[in-house]
Amino acid sequence: MVKRLFHVPVFVFLFCLPGLLCGCSPQPTDRFVIGISIPTQREEGWIRGVNFLRAEAAKRGYQVKLQISDNDATRQLAQCENLIAQGVQVLVVAPHDASAASVIVDKAHRAGIKVISYDRMIKNAAVDLYLSYDNEKVGELQGAYLTRKVPKGNYIVLSGAPTDNNAAQFKAGAMKFIKPLAEKGEIRIVMEQAVKDWLPAEAMKLVENALTSSKNRIDAILAPNDGTAGGAIAALAAQKLDGKVPVTGQDSEASAARRIMEGKQSMTVFKDASRLAEETIIAARKLADGADPEANSTVFNGRYQIPARLLTPVVVDRNNLETVLIESGYLKRSDVAAAGK
Repeated sequence: MVKRLFHVPVFVFLFCLPGLLCGCSPQPTDRFVIGISIPTQREEGWIRGVNFLRAEAAKRGYQVKLQISDNDATRQLAQCENLIAQGVQVLVVAPHDASAASVIVDKAHRAGIKVISYDRMIKNAAVDLYLSYDNEKVGELQGAYLTRKVPKGNYIVLSGAPTDNNAAQFKAGAMKFIKPLAEKGEIRIVMEQAVKDWLPAEAMKLVENALTSSKNRIDAILAPNDGTAGGAIAALAAQKLDGKVPVTGQDSEASAARRIMEGKQSMTVFKDASRLAEETIIAARKLADGADPEANSTVFNGRYQIPARLLTPVVVDRNNLETVLIESGYLKRSDVAAAGK
């Protein structure tokens, strides 16, 4: 009788011993889960951002459930509904359509889930935190750089996707410098167009049209990001104008850094995706725990003043590219090497 009573409890005790010693269950059931909804993986910057988000979460032992909507607002809503149903503890959303994504926030809040508007602002919804770089500042850096380089002449002014609230902020910042010179007649805006879904091919078509209508008399191009800059430069190259017309950009993609080294793109704006990812994962945990995510600003999203944590962007051109992008380890030297080197 004694042997029977002792034999089974010893087995149970040995099985549970690790959990007793560490003060927790051997198989925790409270792992922190973050739902992440990203609009696209067609651009280097978004791919890099997703990789950094995954790495930062893994570093802390958090689980990531990732969905890519491929620039489809309806699909993004359905994917976020699925993440909510799976019981994620925080939802990180980079909206394809800034206005349509407000429904996602409402649904998440009804389920008791906090929402971070990541990189792009969700409009007209009570987002818990907006975490991004200072987007108007990005535009200001582009506009100031371009007008210093070309204070007079014919401009093409491109802006990002109409569905992306960031695009309006970038343009507003840049036009603080371009518009006054246009009003004085020193700058003539030959074309002013938004680029559907930020597609390089769309930017290339727009620049081709502007070159045709102006008989190639273009002196500067405001391109809102590196993808559209690449499209613009392809159009210039067809007319043997690449390297002769200053073109802006942002995101510090390897392809853009290579064009800068080759003298074909004038500048890019560096927004360190690794730091943005780190700040986002840290803020997600704080929000889930009811802690202060340490906003450093507020941003009006059309209906609400949203607490925001805004990071500072940096201009990169041939003068500092080596230090900022390569020596820092953000980009590999082999990926940035100019053609023929």
